[in-house]
Amino acid sequence: MKRKLTIIKVGGKIVETPDSLDALLHDFSMLEGHKVLVHGGGRTATQIATQLGIESQMHNGRRITDAETLKVVTMVYAGLVNKQIVCGLQALGHNALGLTGADMDYMRSEKRPVGEIDYGFVGDVKEVRADLLADLIEKGLTPVLSPLTHDGKGHLLNTNADTIAGEAAKALSRYFDVTLVYCFEKKGVLMKETDDDSVIPVINHDTFAQYVQEGVVAGGMIPKLENAFQAIEAGVQAVIITRSDDLEGKNGTRVQA
Repeated sequence: MKRKLTIIKVGGKIVETPDSLDALLHDFSMLEGHKVLVHGGGRTATQIATQLGIESQMHNGRRITDAETLKVVTMVYAGLVNKQIVCGLQALGHNALGLTGADMDYMRSEKRPVGEIDYGFVGDVKEVRADLLADLIEKGLTPVLSPLTHDGKGHLLNTNADTIAGEAAKALSRYFDVTLVYCFEKKGVLMKETDDDSVIPVINHDTFAQYVQEGVVAGGMIPKLENAFQAIEAGVQAVIITRSDDLEGKNGTRVQA
């Protein structure tokens, strides 16, 4: 019987504010079983880029990563934010290890081809060495995954944190009974954007298509849910979208096939 593994993905806003980070790490430390934390850090990257005189360019909420921006996100994601989380978990008694995809070669990507938009040094995940992550987890370590991968040719690549979490969850489902929890500022997927209590408890393929057509689900929530369905289809036991103070997903939105 596979042992339980919870993968928590948290957005930058949560890990970039000291009070919310402290609360998150406390709740994360209380989760039973093995754990992995995947984080963002985009707001800090934008702030530091501005301080360095580097203009941040976005398209549909996704960062265009030129050579100078790649330096900034590497400093912020793999350095400042990642090590603050690792340090906080160590203080709570969890032997955490911060990783980019280049560390141990655990996650490789390919540079996104230039289409209508040139996203620059942005990676699309192609390979996950889940055996390496599983070995760390079995040894009692808590991986903290930053949103950076590499191409195996000496280049780091900025990679969406939702994608990192989803690909890690799919790969690790061969070794563990995986629950993937996407945390953001809302209690879950909302029926009405202005009503924080209008949480949709369950979404499946049919209701997802209906909600997209009706405009209930829009913007960045569409790719988040598409990632969630792919994870379920690949063997992940449960995918939940909820707020960061509900890591067990008791009141969020559960995604079903």
